Amino acid sequence: MVGDHRKCGINTMFNTGTVVGVSANIFGSGFPRNFIPSFSWGGSAGMTTYKTNKAFEVAKIVMKRRNIEFIEEDIKILAHVFEESGQWRRG
Repeated sequence: MVGDHRKCGINTMFNTGTVVGVSANIFGSGFPRNFIPSFSWGGSAGMTTYKTNKAFEVAKIVMKRRNIEFIEEDIKILAHVFEESGQWRRG
């Protein structure tokens, strides 16, 4: 299961049943752990926090390509997800 606005590198491998959170960016060789919290950045070698300002900037660009406006409500929702998922992120 994967969350909205997540990205993964070409040839990224996931184990069966892996859960990837909202706005996560996964890359590198090897299998990342099977639970990747929202706003995580990294892969099997380790994760850090994907900062909201950068995540919002990327979401705005991607949504614009699809003729969808990234509005204040989107920011509020994603900011809430960031806060609520903090307990599962490292760094």
